[in-house]
Amino acid sequence: MRPLDEWRDATQFMRFGELQAAWWTSGEQDPDKPSLLLIHGYPTSSWDWTAVWPRLAERFHLVAVDMIGFGLSDKPKHHRFSIMQQADLQEAILEHLGIGEAHLLVHDYGNTVAQELLARQIDRALSFRILSLVFLNGGLFPEQHRARASQKLGLSPLGPLLGSMMNKDRFRRALDEVFGPETKASDGEINGHWKLINERDGKKILHKLLHYIPERRAYRERWVGALKETSVPLRLIDGGADPVSGAHLYDYYLEQVPDADAVLLPSVGHYPHTEAPDEVIDAFLDFHRRYST
Repeated sequence: MRPLDEWRDATQFMRFGELQAAWWTSGEQDPDKPSLLLIHGYPTSSWDWTAVWPRLAERFHLVAVDMIGFGLSDKPKHHRFSIMQQADLQEAILEHLGIGEAHLLVHDYGNTVAQELLARQIDRALSFRILSLVFLNGGLFPEQHRARASQKLGLSPLGPLLGSMMNKDRFRRALDEVFGPETKASDGEINGHWKLINERDGKKILHKLLHYIPERRAYRERWVGALKETSVPLRLIDGGADPVSGAHLYDYYLEQVPDADAVLLPSVGHYPHTEAPDEVIDAFLDFHRRYST
């Protein structure tokens, strides 16, 4: 992954209502390169994408934004975080850059944001056009999500304790539990993620960001329906060793999504793009070769 200091130095900021959001691109738009919007997961940030950024940038104009409450973006303490607002942010960054159509590559929390964007496209209420969409591990179906102990704590009346109890060692253990047996995060990755979580006192809102889990249940018909109704080309690239959304999600996706296109990486965990970046890029580019033909 790219050194965090270099990534931080490349940050640009935009106003999003009363808030400030951090964003990055791979450079000036090139008419020969389609735009690719990258949407990160919980509790990390767009820095995740640096593991696949260089190879993807050879073929795509990349755009990534830290969602509100994450990474280098604002982390308001008295705020109700919602998938709807995070989807608004994705529309806002593309509008800011003058991009009218884009491919999407998304992970975890970002999967749910992308499902809302798909639903808006079906409703003809989206400000840009989604050309294709690739999901990595995440809770596409709320009934298949296997919440971890920390998530259950964060959603309970004791939720504020999550941030006060969390430290770097506990954070490492939590990630180790969802990574593949041979693909654990390095010390450098853990240090970088931990710094970004603590940016702007973000540890104190970790429990508030988990509101997306009950939102998935509340909006299941809309968001799962979008998977089944869309005409946008879709692919799932799933790390099968993930206890949260691994092989069981892959099997369920094949059952539920019409003409499902999915790739299983059996020994990889919840963060395929950092655990096995070359395999993810190969599967992603294979999908785009099929899509383009």
